[in-house]
Amino acid sequence: MSQVATLFSKTKIDYSWSFSDKTRKDTAYITHGYHRYPAKFIPQIVSRLAEKYTKDGDLIVDPFGGCGTTLVESKVMGRPSVGVDINPVAVLITKAKITPIDPQKIEKAFTVLKAKLGTYNKDTKVKAPEHERIDYWFKPEEKRKLAFIFAEISKLKDQDIKDFFFCGFSNILKNCSIWLQKSNKPTRDFEKQPSEPMKTFAKQIKMMLRGNARLFQLLSEKGYLKVSSKVVCTDARTIPAKDNSVSLIVTSPPYVTSYEYADLHQLTALWLEYTKDLSGFRKRFIGTSCHSKKDLVFNSELAEKIRNELLKKDRKTAEEVSTYFSEMNQVFIEMKRMLKKDGKTCIVIGNTNLKGVEILNAEVFAEQLQNLGLKIADIIKREIPSKNLPSVRDEKTGKFARISDKNKVSAYPTEYILIMEK
Repeated sequence: MSQVATLFSKTKIDYSWSFSDKTRKDTAYITHGYHRYPAKFIPQIVSRLAEKYTKDGDLIVDPFGGCGTTLVESKVMGRPSVGVDINPVAVLITKAKITPIDPQKIEKAFTVLKAKLGTYNKDTKVKAPEHERIDYWFKPEEKRKLAFIFAEISKLKDQDIKDFFFCGFSNILKNCSIWLQKSNKPTRDFEKQPSEPMKTFAKQIKMMLRGNARLFQLLSEKGYLKVSSKVVCTDARTIPAKDNSVSLIVTSPPYVTSYEYADLHQLTALWLEYTKDLSGFRKRFIGTSCHSKKDLVFNSELAEKIRNELLKKDRKTAEEVSTYFSEMNQVFIEMKRMLKKDGKTCIVIGNTNLKGVEILNAEVFAEQLQNLGLKIADIIKREIPSKNLPSVRDEKTGKFARISDKNKVSAYPTEYILIMEK
């Protein structure tokens, strides 16, 4: 067993990091609840890490920014931050969440927009998008109303206000389509009654207005309204931060199947014309099966071992995982470049299983970062409390158990927070 593997095997669950006492209200406070996003980490993880490893004014970076959790928390704590994401939908959501707008100004803009939307009727001229994928997901009536809302938002001049409304628009698309409501996978439900767009949009924006008002108030009280928070749509291997300038990196990298994000966000990507073609959109994401197989550098013996195990089972999966580890190594080189001496990088990642092979992401990352010259500062193992999973298994049979069974063990999935220091 390698030194890294031994360290991981000795790591016990630290229950204080599961934040299982936190309700949806706690994790969706201020602007965190603006938009659904798969596998997002909770703000409490970021604030606790920032509290421990940074002070006022220190720069925090998230190379896989997702829906902006790290940036929102950094701002609330008075830390300037930079986030990047290759997904334009993630960037739109993040922009809306990190931009406090004067509540009176946004309320006024919404009153005007609502009045415009109120003029809609079946004779209103509407330029609906002509796209077979949009027709695949939306019935004609909902499509027409959504096109009207979209057109009215598009006419707005103020970019921050426009982004705010587009973020709200994006979040109602699933409800107003025939996408199976409970599924993250793109599945149509022909029995579904789509939500009425006008009402759904108004309700969504009212929720966001409350979040914005709380963020604005909180930042005003602390004097942090002007704290810099920047999000850029780019590759995690090219981050706009100077050498040796970053005190803390907090990130949750995508898993090897990250191109699923492209499928998940296709409704927004199509409506906002981030893409005309989904297969092209998929190719942007890390670890996808669409990358060149040359020049793979793992910088980890464990990654080599996992690749060889997979090759025995399935060549395509082996290549995807190889590309993923090689690309992550390139991201780690970029992280090292930005970090100050003694700066920390905190990576939230779980392990997975593909084709019956354990994909030890956390251990591979630790090895790659060590080989780049960083040292392990801490390994935290946390439970991921999930509202939709039965929580206990029978220890002997592995089957889900009743709470009263004496052999029960907790069955929540776990993940690691890997903390490395430069």
